[in-house]
Amino acid sequence: MRAVLSTTFRSLHIPNYRIFATGQLVKLIGVWMMFTAQDWLVLDLSGNSPGALGVVTALQFLPVLLLTLWGGKLADRYDKRKLLILANAVFAITAIVFAILVAAGIVVLWHVFLFASLLGVANAVETPVRQSFVSELVELPLLPNALALSAATFNTARIGGPALAGVALALFGTGPVFLIATVLAIAPVFSYWRMRPAELHRADRRPKAGDTRIVDGLKYVRKRDDLLLPIGLMAAIGMIGFNFPVTLAALAKIDFHAGPSSFGLLTTALAVGALCGALAGSGRRSRPGAYRVLGAALIFSVFETAVGFAPTFLVAMILLVPTGFFSMYLAQAANHRVQMGVDAQYRGRVMALYVLVFLGTTPVGASLAGWWGEHFGVSSSIWAAGIVCLLASVAALVWQLRVSGDKVSVSVGPRPRLTLIRSEAAEVGEAEVGEAEVGEAERAPARSIAA
Repeated sequence: MRAVLSTTFRSLHIPNYRIFATGQLVKLIGVWMMFTAQDWLVLDLSGNSPGALGVVTALQFLPVLLLTLWGGKLADRYDKRKLLILANAVFAITAIVFAILVAAGIVVLWHVFLFASLLGVANAVETPVRQSFVSELVELPLLPNALALSAATFNTARIGGPALAGVALALFGTGPVFLIATVLAIAPVFSYWRMRPAELHRADRRPKAGDTRIVDGLKYVRKRDDLLLPIGLMAAIGMIGFNFPVTLAALAKIDFHAGPSSFGLLTTALAVGALCGALAGSGRRSRPGAYRVLGAALIFSVFETAVGFAPTFLVAMILLVPTGFFSMYLAQAANHRVQMGVDAQYRGRVMALYVLVFLGTTPVGASLAGWWGEHFGVSSSIWAAGIVCLLASVAALVWQLRVSGDKVSVSVGPRPRLTLIRSEAAEVGEAEVGEAEVGEAERAPARSIAA
């Protein structure tokens, strides 16, 4: 058990990463408390209008669609730590003003729309910078573990934040919950401030303004088939398959005639699976292969389709655990493949593109899922999304086989077998990537992880 724990949480031995993870956990608990209280506030102010909730969700994610690439440009041009201090300070100040309006009892619906947009702007800049900043906190061999623990932190907060918000709403009301959430959301400002800049793994030379054009980052990705696959695949699955915040509430209430507590069980089942999926990727030490990403995508698609056909509430809840597991395992494997295969000078812009296709498409996918569920049934919106994701995964697999020259051999008999036959060119390419990763790790400043 000690060996397993030591492997799973080894990035926490790095002081800067430990400070980073602590600040993120505290902030994310506050953010999820805020989002939960915000949903109740919107329903109160709008007379229980689902449409108003949809508008708030769209306003939160629309800035991601518009500003994320610009945030990636900033990440490649300026000091990421200072950018994160600034972005989180703006987020905290905006949240404080919003919480004061709510606590004073003078908030109206348009205030919620306005502050959702402002908080979305701060997140649109902060997210790609934070994603690329993790590579400066740890050495390259530890990067998969650090990213996996970051995902585990997110899902831990996603489980605990709404639960704490529910208790606090019952005890104190909406205003105090916003104030508590705001206090927690300030944590990253202090955590980034306390870090030791001298121990960060940074490039020796800071790029000039002309070296960080957004279009250059897009051209870089276009020339890299190994980056196009995970980014393109997550664009399709992120938009169509990852709409559970929209579909699970309707599934619980409309199809299974359940109450808010039962909806919480569905969300918790999904989050528990996602947390396990994040921890499962924490032991990874090298860049995952394309077929690991594709395999996770195929399995996730099958389980999501099964959730849509679940005959009872209990069956749906059970199926959501492996669905959450493979959703996070897929997202982590794709993230690791992108982060560990990109040159440091392009990392901010490439991760901004990844965030754009993964989160920026949420308004489109959420609106589509809501429209489909309203016209054809909630359960059909889930299994239809699963089938679309399955088709996208199969298409990505065919594309990968064609680009790499690999082949799949199927043997039929008493023991059917599916065998992947790798081409020599693909094996050489993977070896070259591995050598490049080792070289970059060797050039990084040496530091013991037993601090």
